[in-house]
Amino acid sequence: MRDLLRFLLRQRNNLLFALLMGLSLSLLVKGNMHQRAQAISSSRAVIGRIYGMRSGITEFAGLRQVNADLNRALAEERSRAYAMPGGADTAGTVRDSVRGLRYAFVPARVINSTTHKEKNYITLDKGGADGVRPDMGVVGADGIVGVVRDTSAHFALVTSVLNPDHAASAQLKGSRHFGQLRWNTGDPRTVALSDIDKHVTVRVGDTVVTRGSEGVYPPGFAIGVVEAVENDPSIPFHVIAVRLSEDLTRSAQVQVVSDLLRAERDSLQAKAPVE
Repeated sequence: MRDLLRFLLRQRNNLLFALLMGLSLSLLVKGNMHQRAQAISSSRAVIGRIYGMRSGITEFAGLRQVNADLNRALAEERSRAYAMPGGADTAGTVRDSVRGLRYAFVPARVINSTTHKEKNYITLDKGGADGVRPDMGVVGADGIVGVVRDTSAHFALVTSVLNPDHAASAQLKGSRHFGQLRWNTGDPRTVALSDIDKHVTVRVGDTVVTRGSEGVYPPGFAIGVVEAVENDPSIPFHVIAVRLSEDLTRSAQVQVVSDLLRAERDSLQAKAPVE
Protein backbone atom coordinates (compact mmCIF):
# COMPACT_ATOMS: atom_id res chain seq x y z
CA MET A 1 0.00 0.00 0.00
CA ARG A 2 2.80 2.37 0.88
CA ASP A 3 4.56 1.61 -2.41
CA LEU A 4 1.34 2.33 -4.30
CA LEU A 5 0.97 5.71 -2.61
CA ARG A 6 4.57 6.59 -3.42
CA PHE A 7 4.01 5.63 -7.06
CA LEU A 8 0.86 7.75 -7.32
CA LEU A 9 2.66 10.68 -5.71
CA ARG A 10 5.53 10.46 -8.22
CA GLN A 11 3.16 10.23 -11.15
CA ARG A 12 0.66 12.85 -9.95
CA ASN A 13 1.44 15.27 -12.80
CA ASN A 14 1.06 12.62 -15.49
CA LEU A 15 -2.14 11.30 -13.92
CA LEU A 16 -3.58 14.81 -13.66
CA PHE A 17 -2.72 15.43 -17.32
CA ALA A 18 -4.41 12.19 -18.39
CA LEU A 19 -7.49 13.01 -16.33
CA LEU A 20 -7.81 16.50 -17.78
CA MET A 21 -7.19 15.20 -21.32
CA GLY A 22 -9.91 12.60 -20.92
CA LEU A 23 -12.32 15.17 -19.51
CA SER A 24 -11.59 17.56 -22.38
CA LEU A 25 -12.15 14.89 -25.02
CA SER A 26 -15.39 13.87 -23.32
CA LEU A 27 -16.71 17.45 -23.31
CA LEU A 28 -15.60 17.94 -26.91
CA VAL A 29 -17.40 14.82 -28.12
CA LYS A 30 -20.56 15.46 -26.13
CA GLY A 31 -20.82 19.11 -27.17
CA ASN A 32 -20.15 18.68 -30.89
CA MET A 33 -22.18 16.36 -33.11
CA HIS A 34 -19.50 16.22 -35.79
CA GLN A 35 -16.80 15.25 -33.31
CA ARG A 36 -19.12 12.67 -31.75
CA ALA A 37 -19.72 11.06 -35.14
CA GLN A 38 -15.99 11.03 -35.86
CA ALA A 39 -15.24 9.42 -32.50
CA ILE A 40 -17.89 6.72 -33.00
CA SER A 41 -16.60 6.01 -36.51
CA SER A 42 -13.00 5.76 -35.32
CA SER A 43 -13.89 3.48 -32.42
CA ARG A 44 -15.84 1.19 -34.72
CA ALA A 45 -12.89 1.02 -37.11
CA VAL A 46 -10.53 0.06 -34.28
CA ILE A 47 -12.96 -2.54 -32.95
CA GLY A 48 -13.41 -3.88 -36.47
CA ARG A 49 -9.65 -4.32 -36.89
CA ILE A 50 -9.43 -6.08 -33.53
CA TYR A 51 -12.27 -8.45 -34.48
CA GLY A 52 -10.61 -9.04 -37.85
CA MET A 53 -7.31 -9.96 -36.20
CA ARG A 54 -9.10 -12.25 -33.76
CA SER A 55 -10.99 -13.91 -36.61
CA GLY A 56 -7.75 -14.40 -38.56
CA ILE A 57 -6.05 -15.99 -35.58
CA THR A 58 -9.04 -18.25 -34.97
CA GLU A 59 -9.20 -19.27 -38.62
CA PHE A 60 -5.46 -20.01 -38.67
CA ALA A 61 -5.79 -22.25 -35.60
CA GLY A 62 -8.79 -23.94 -37.17
CA LEU A 63 -6.97 -24.38 -40.48
CA ARG A 64 -4.17 -26.29 -38.74
CA GLN A 65 -6.77 -28.70 -37.34
CA VAL A 66 -8.45 -29.00 -40.74
CA ASN A 67 -5.08 -29.85 -42.34
CA ALA A 68 -4.43 -32.48 -39.67
CA ASP A 69 -7.88 -34.00 -40.25
CA LEU A 70 -7.32 -34.07 -44.02
CA ASN A 71 -3.91 -35.70 -43.55
CA ARG A 72 -5.46 -38.37 -41.34
CA ALA A 73 -8.18 -39.04 -43.90
CA LEU A 74 -5.58 -39.24 -46.69
CA ALA A 75 -3.54 -41.74 -44.67
CA GLU A 76 -6.62 -43.94 -44.16
CA GLU A 77 -7.54 -43.73 -47.84
CA ARG A 78 -4.01 -44.67 -48.92
CA SER A 79 -4.02 -47.66 -46.57
CA ARG A 80 -7.27 -48.85 -48.15
CA ALA A 81 -6.08 -48.14 -51.69
CA TYR A 82 -2.95 -50.26 -51.30
CA ALA A 83 -5.04 -53.12 -49.89
CA MET A 84 -7.53 -53.23 -52.77
CA PRO A 85 -7.03 -56.03 -55.31
CA GLY A 86 -5.99 -54.57 -58.63
CA GLY A 87 -5.13 -51.25 -56.98
CA ALA A 88 -1.72 -49.74 -56.35
CA ASP A 89 -0.34 -53.02 -54.96
CA THR A 90 0.15 -55.15 -58.06
CA ALA A 91 2.56 -57.68 -56.56
CA GLY A 92 -0.20 -60.16 -55.67
CA THR A 93 1.17 -60.59 -52.14
CA VAL A 94 -0.85 -61.87 -49.20
CA ARG A 95 -1.98 -58.93 -47.11
CA ASP A 96 -2.57 -58.45 -43.39
CA SER A 97 -5.13 -61.14 -42.53
CA VAL A 98 -6.92 -59.05 -39.88
CA ARG A 99 -7.30 -55.65 -41.55
CA GLY A 100 -6.62 -56.58 -45.15
CA LEU A 101 -3.76 -54.09 -45.35
CA ARG A 102 -0.45 -54.28 -47.22
CA TYR A 103 0.82 -50.90 -46.03
CA ALA A 104 -0.15 -48.74 -43.07
CA PHE A 105 0.11 -44.94 -43.18
CA VAL A 106 0.64 -43.04 -39.91
CA PRO A 107 -0.23 -39.30 -40.17
CA ALA A 108 2.41 -36.94 -38.76
CA ARG A 109 3.31 -33.26 -38.72
CA VAL A 110 6.66 -31.72 -39.69
CA ILE A 111 7.92 -29.64 -36.75
CA ASN A 112 11.39 -28.88 -38.10
CA SER A 113 13.17 -29.28 -41.43
CA THR A 114 16.05 -28.03 -43.56
CA THR A 115 16.31 -27.90 -47.35
CA HIS A 116 19.49 -25.95 -48.23
CA LYS A 117 22.16 -27.72 -46.20
CA GLU A 118 24.59 -30.33 -47.51
CA LYS A 119 22.64 -32.99 -45.62
CA ASN A 120 19.02 -32.20 -44.79
CA TYR A 121 16.83 -33.72 -42.10
CA ILE A 122 13.20 -33.49 -40.97
CA THR A 123 11.72 -33.87 -37.48
CA LEU A 124 8.21 -35.30 -37.06
CA ASP A 125 5.83 -35.15 -34.09
CA LYS A 126 5.33 -38.94 -34.06
CA GLY A 127 7.74 -41.54 -32.67
CA GLY A 128 8.11 -45.03 -31.29
CA ALA A 129 4.98 -44.75 -29.14
CA ASP A 130 3.00 -44.20 -32.35
CA GLY A 131 4.48 -47.20 -34.14
CA VAL A 132 7.15 -45.28 -36.07
CA ARG A 133 10.40 -47.20 -36.54
CA PRO A 134 13.72 -46.55 -38.33
CA ASP A 135 13.81 -47.34 -42.08
CA MET A 136 10.14 -46.52 -42.61
CA GLY A 137 9.35 -44.33 -45.58
CA VAL A 138 7.78 -40.88 -45.25
CA VAL A 139 5.51 -39.45 -47.94
CA GLY A 140 3.58 -36.24 -48.44
CA ALA A 141 0.39 -35.40 -50.29
CA ASP A 142 2.23 -35.24 -53.64
CA GLY A 143 5.29 -37.50 -53.36
CA ILE A 144 8.08 -39.03 -51.30
CA VAL A 145 9.72 -37.08 -48.45
CA GLY A 146 12.38 -39.27 -46.85
CA VAL A 147 13.21 -42.26 -44.62
CA VAL A 148 13.04 -42.45 -40.83
CA ARG A 149 16.58 -42.44 -39.44
CA ASP A 150 15.95 -42.55 -35.68
CA THR A 151 13.11 -42.21 -33.19
CA SER A 152 12.37 -41.32 -29.59
CA ALA A 153 9.08 -42.08 -27.87
CA HIS A 154 7.27 -39.09 -29.39
CA PHE A 155 9.45 -37.81 -32.24
CA ALA A 156 11.18 -39.09 -35.36
CA LEU A 157 14.26 -37.88 -37.25
CA VAL A 158 13.93 -38.34 -41.00
CA THR A 159 16.67 -38.41 -43.63
CA SER A 160 15.21 -36.10 -46.25
CA VAL A 161 15.13 -36.88 -49.96
CA LEU A 162 17.38 -33.80 -50.09
CA ASN A 163 20.24 -35.70 -48.47
CA PRO A 164 23.01 -37.62 -50.29
CA ASP A 165 22.55 -40.43 -47.76
CA HIS A 166 19.02 -41.03 -49.04
CA ALA A 167 18.67 -43.49 -51.92
CA ALA A 168 15.59 -45.04 -53.46
CA SER A 169 14.84 -47.39 -56.30
CA ALA A 170 12.81 -45.50 -58.91
CA GLN A 171 11.38 -46.33 -62.30
CA LEU A 172 9.97 -44.64 -65.35
CA LYS A 173 6.23 -45.14 -65.14
CA GLY A 174 5.79 -45.67 -68.87
CA SER A 175 8.59 -48.08 -69.71
CA ARG A 176 9.14 -49.45 -66.15
CA HIS A 177 12.93 -49.20 -66.56
CA PHE A 178 14.42 -48.57 -63.14
CA GLY A 179 17.45 -46.91 -61.61
CA GLN A 180 18.77 -45.26 -58.46
CA LEU A 181 17.46 -41.98 -57.12
CA ARG A 182 19.85 -39.65 -55.24
CA TRP A 183 20.13 -35.98 -54.41
CA ASN A 184 23.33 -34.56 -55.87
CA THR A 185 21.92 -31.53 -57.66
CA GLY A 186 22.16 -29.07 -54.77
CA ASP A 187 18.66 -27.88 -55.77
CA PRO A 188 15.78 -28.56 -53.33
CA ARG A 189 13.44 -28.95 -56.30
CA THR A 190 15.30 -31.70 -58.17
CA VAL A 191 17.06 -35.05 -57.71
CA ALA A 192 19.12 -37.26 -60.03
CA LEU A 193 18.04 -40.59 -61.51
CA SER A 194 20.96 -42.79 -62.54
CA ASP A 195 21.58 -46.26 -64.02
CA ILE A 196 19.03 -45.93 -66.84
CA ASP A 197 20.69 -47.42 -69.94
CA LYS A 198 21.12 -45.19 -72.98
CA HIS A 199 19.14 -47.56 -75.20
CA VAL A 200 16.05 -46.62 -73.14
CA THR A 201 14.06 -43.71 -74.53
CA VAL A 202 13.67 -41.03 -71.87
CA ARG A 203 11.79 -37.81 -72.57
CA VAL A 204 11.33 -34.59 -70.62
CA GLY A 205 7.98 -34.83 -68.85
CA ASP A 206 8.11 -38.60 -68.28
CA THR A 207 6.67 -39.58 -64.88
CA VAL A 208 9.01 -41.16 -62.31
CA VAL A 209 7.60 -43.33 -59.51
CA THR A 210 8.89 -45.59 -56.75
CA ARG A 211 9.71 -49.18 -57.57
CA GLY A 212 9.00 -50.44 -54.04
CA SER A 213 11.76 -53.03 -54.02
CA GLU A 214 13.34 -51.91 -50.71
CA GLY A 215 10.19 -52.18 -48.59
CA VAL A 216 10.45 -48.47 -47.74
CA TYR A 217 8.04 -46.84 -50.20
CA PRO A 218 5.00 -48.49 -51.76
CA PRO A 219 5.42 -49.27 -55.47
CA GLY A 220 4.09 -46.74 -57.94
CA PHE A 221 4.23 -43.80 -55.54
CA ALA A 222 4.87 -40.41 -57.11
CA ILE A 223 8.41 -38.99 -57.17
CA GLY A 224 8.27 -36.40 -59.94
CA VAL A 225 8.77 -35.82 -63.66
CA VAL A 226 11.87 -35.81 -65.86
CA GLU A 227 13.10 -32.23 -66.19
CA ALA A 228 16.26 -32.80 -68.22
CA VAL A 229 18.12 -35.64 -69.97
CA GLU A 230 21.82 -35.27 -70.76
CA ASN A 231 24.28 -37.48 -72.61
CA ASP A 232 27.67 -38.06 -70.98
CA PRO A 233 29.91 -39.98 -73.44
CA SER A 234 32.04 -41.33 -70.59
CA ILE A 235 29.24 -43.43 -69.05
CA PRO A 236 26.71 -45.89 -70.55
CA PHE A 237 23.74 -44.32 -68.72
CA HIS A 238 21.52 -41.30 -69.13
CA VAL A 239 22.09 -38.32 -66.81
CA ILE A 240 18.52 -37.55 -65.72
CA ALA A 241 17.27 -34.68 -63.55
CA VAL A 242 13.87 -35.24 -61.93
CA ARG A 243 11.72 -32.39 -60.62
CA LEU A 244 10.15 -33.53 -57.34
CA SER A 245 6.37 -33.54 -57.17
CA GLU A 246 6.49 -32.87 -53.40
CA ASP A 247 7.66 -29.38 -52.48
CA LEU A 248 9.94 -30.15 -49.53
CA THR A 249 10.42 -26.46 -48.76
CA ARG A 250 6.82 -26.29 -47.52
CA SER A 251 5.87 -29.83 -46.46
CA ALA A 252 3.86 -29.72 -43.24
CA GLN A 253 1.58 -32.77 -43.11
CA VAL A 254 3.09 -36.15 -44.01
CA GLN A 255 2.56 -39.88 -43.47
CA VAL A 256 4.97 -42.53 -42.26
CA VAL A 257 4.67 -45.74 -44.29
CA SER A 258 4.90 -49.15 -42.69
CA ASP A 259 5.30 -52.20 -44.95
CA LEU A 260 3.41 -54.83 -42.96
CA LEU A 261 5.09 -57.72 -44.79
CA ARG A 262 8.62 -56.36 -44.77
CA ALA A 263 9.86 -58.62 -41.98
CA GLU A 264 8.60 -61.71 -43.80
CA ARG A 265 10.19 -60.62 -47.07
CA ASP A 266 13.52 -59.69 -45.47
CA SER A 267 13.61 -63.02 -43.63
CA LEU A 268 13.15 -64.90 -46.89
CA GLN A 269 15.71 -62.82 -48.79
CA ALA A 270 18.27 -63.43 -46.03
CA LYS A 271 18.20 -67.14 -46.95
CA ALA A 272 19.49 -66.46 -50.45
CA PRO A 273 22.94 -68.05 -50.96
CA VAL A 274 25.87 -65.65 -51.00
CA GLU A 275 28.14 -66.12 -54.00
